[in-house]
This record gives sequence, structure tokens and C-alpha cells, in this order.
Amino acid sequence: MKKILNYIGGKLLPPASEKWLENINPATGEVYSLIPDSDEREIEAAYTAAKNAFPSWSTTAVQDRFHIMMRIVAGIEKRFDELALAESIDNGKPLWLSKRVDIPRAADNFRFYAQAITQFSSELHDMGKSGLNYTLRRPLGVVGAISPWNLPLYLFTWKIAPAIAAGNTVIAKPSEVTPMTAFLLSEICIEAGLPSGVLNIVHGTGPKVGEPMVVHPDIPAISFTGSTAVGRRIAVLTAPMFKKLSLEMGGKNPNIIFADAEYDQAVKGSVRAAFTNQGQICLCGSRILVEKSIFDRFVADFVKETLTYTVGDPLKDTTRVGAIVSKTQLEKDLAYIEIAKAEGGNILCGGKIPDNIPPALVGGYYLEPTVITGLAYDCRVNQEEIFGPIVTIMPFETEEEALKIANSTLYGLSATVWTTHLKRAHTFAEKLHSGIVWVNDWLVRDLRTPFGGMKHSGVGREGGEDALRFFTEEKNIFIRL
Repeated sequence: MKKILNYIGGKLLPPASEKWLENINPATGEVYSLIPDSDEREIEAAYTAAKNAFPSWSTTAVQDRFHIMMRIVAGIEKRFDELALAESIDNGKPLWLSKRVDIPRAADNFRFYAQAITQFSSELHDMGKSGLNYTLRRPLGVVGAISPWNLPLYLFTWKIAPAIAAGNTVIAKPSEVTPMTAFLLSEICIEAGLPSGVLNIVHGTGPKVGEPMVVHPDIPAISFTGSTAVGRRIAVLTAPMFKKLSLEMGGKNPNIIFADAEYDQAVKGSVRAAFTNQGQICLCGSRILVEKSIFDRFVADFVKETLTYTVGDPLKDTTRVGAIVSKTQLEKDLAYIEIAKAEGGNILCGGKIPDNIPPALVGGYYLEPTVITGLAYDCRVNQEEIFGPIVTIMPFETEEEALKIANSTLYGLSATVWTTHLKRAHTFAEKLHSGIVWVNDWLVRDLRTPFGGMKHSGVGREGGEDALRFFTEEKNIFIRL
């Protein structure tokens, strides 16, 4: 059976503990590889390697960093099909989705920040006869990155690329649930000639790998994407240490449809926003708010469109909804469906494990896309993050009511608004407590713009110069002339 290895100091290494974790294919429920059960020894070894690499890498010319990162891009593109297949097997998502979104965006992350660092500038303010005031930006040192299981390579590289572009060295922990693409990235970095110790990838669990990284006294910054509960713990642990934190956490995102929306576009776009990647994207629109005058029609058409989303083998092109990432997550999804029933919800479709899964996949973790109506906006199912193919649909009568419902949760990651009313598009979007608002579309990405949440969805921003600024320290220098 294939064994995934840690990437420390430019070498692929087994765990010091000689212990391994099972990596399960969610489509079949079978173990298909083994993961290092690493601990603080690997974190310390990775830190030493990163620390030793930092003086050279931080002073490497920007153009040289650019060329090395572009070789990583070439490596991702060369092994595109292998990466896409690995991610589909690891995560359970449809293979076509990995090919269309995850792997291309991973390559784009390295490409964008390789180019961005060549244009990263510092400000100089001419104070006339008094002198000159200018800002220096320098890399922080050895930084930590922790990424989730839902978009394994895409979000992993979104942290790594700006960090190394800015001249830092990195210790990165991928999710132990979906480690394979991170392992393949290790091989790509070796092939690309990334200097030893610039990137170190340590596999293992949060308590044994993530926490030692977070509390390490000489790692000044942590970039984390994951649950609000874990993000809260990171904040508590690091508060006395005054580390820089970027925390992109949970979401319970509203998807608001006004009566004047382009109707067919709103229906299809809302179903896509609900069930892409089995609803396992922090940006999915899981609470759908529909203006009352079109509510019944919208619900009927939404359910009709949902029923076209084929559940099944992630490796088949016809599959729209693949496997839930793990047995634990499937059990959580099913528990919330029971909570919805207890809270008075009406299950219009889905709500159960499919009964037509092929015999070879019966051990896998599957759930039909589930649509629920009849729930109060402040019930548990409408307030708590589920992270599965489960959505609720609620009516509203006025903009004020829609805004109240949309902003009612502890989360504030994203929102989607469907309307052809130009003034409403601007004014309503401005009032939503969300870090990103899409109008008449969903999941459009522009790496030049800041990305992150409000409230319990996070602090800090990724994307564009915000990411480069996060991974640098600023120093103001005044010179009297």
C-alpha cells in the first residue's frame, strides 16, 4: 500500500514515530494509502530546516523566486491529470470538478504570486524640506499554514504561494483527511528545484502536528482555513504570543433571490451554489431567501433542477454530486436532517442515502442533495454550519426582512444576491455582513481582491497584495534631509 511521506528539508521522510494513519477513499469506504502520524518532532525538524533556509531564500532576487515558482506551475500542469485524480479519490468530489476548478486554481495561485511579487512596491512620501518617509517590507521568517480538506490543493497553495513569494520559508500542514495532493506537490517542488527547507509539508492530525506548529515560539504567523471551533482555539493559544493570524473559518451563507432577478439564471445558479462539491465549500449558499411573490414557483423549479444532480461515482463525467468526504461528515449531515424534521422542516427531496449506488461503491459515503422548507430563520439548521448537500429555502416580503434574515447568523463569509435592480444591487450588498458578496453569480474569483470573512467567519484577508502584506512586516523609516 502506498505510503505518503513528509517533505522536510527537501527530503521525503517517514514519521519518526513509525506510526501511520489510514487514508480512506470516501467513494468506497476503503483504505487506499497511509499517512504519517507525525508529531512535534517533525515540526521541530521542519522548523530547523525552514530556519536554515530563510537567510538565503529571503535574500534571493525576486526574479529568481519568480522563475522557481513558475517551474512549480509547470510541474502542476505536467502532472495535471494525476493531481486531479488524486484529489477526486481523496475528497470524493467529481473528477471533472477537480479538473475544472481545483487543479487549475492551484496552478494559478503560484502563477499569480510569482508575478505579483515582481510588482510588490513600498511607499515613499516626500516631506519636502523635512525629509523622506518610506516603508520597508521584509519577510517574517518561518511561517505556518494549515489548510482544510474540502479544496485540498487549491487552498493549500493559496497560502503557500504568497508566503514563499514574499521570501518566507513555510511549514505547511494539509488536512489528514485529504493528504495526497500535498504529497504530490512535495514531489513537484523537488523536481522544480525549490531550495531545501523553503517549503516543509508535515502530515498528521491537528493535536499532534497543527497545535505544536501554532504554539511554536519562533513561528510568528499562522494562516489557517477550517472550522470556527479550531480557529477559536488557535486564537486563544496564540493570544499571549501576539502572532499574526489569518483565520478563514465557517460560513452559513445567504443566497437572496429578488422577484426581478433573471429567473432561470437564479435557479440554476442557486442549485450550483448549494451542491457543488457536495455542498462542502465554505462559500456554498446554504440558506436560500426568496421573495414571497415567486416563492412557490422558485421552490418547485429549484427541486426540479436539484433532481437532475446525479449522485454517484466521482470518476464518472455524468456525476454531479460525489461522495461525502468521510463517514464522520456523513453522520453529521444525517443528524442535521433529523434535527430539521424535529424543528418542523419539510424535506422536499433528498434527505437520505441513495438506494442506487453501484455495488462496488456501497461502502462509500453518499447523500442525496436535500432541500428543506418550513423552518424558522433562527432555528439550529438555519444558524449552524452543516457543510453538506443540505439547503433550506425561506420566503421574505421586504428588503428589510431579507436583510434581517441574511445577517442573523454568527457567520459572515459570503453572500449572493440575484436582482436586475442596479441600485438595489449596490445598496443591499453594502448592508450585508459578509466579506464577499456576489451579485448575479457565485464563486467568481479574482486573485487581485481581498478575501475573508466577518464575525465568526474570520479575521485577516487573503488574496492580492493583502496576502503578501500578511506575510511581511512593515517598517517605517524617516530620513531628515
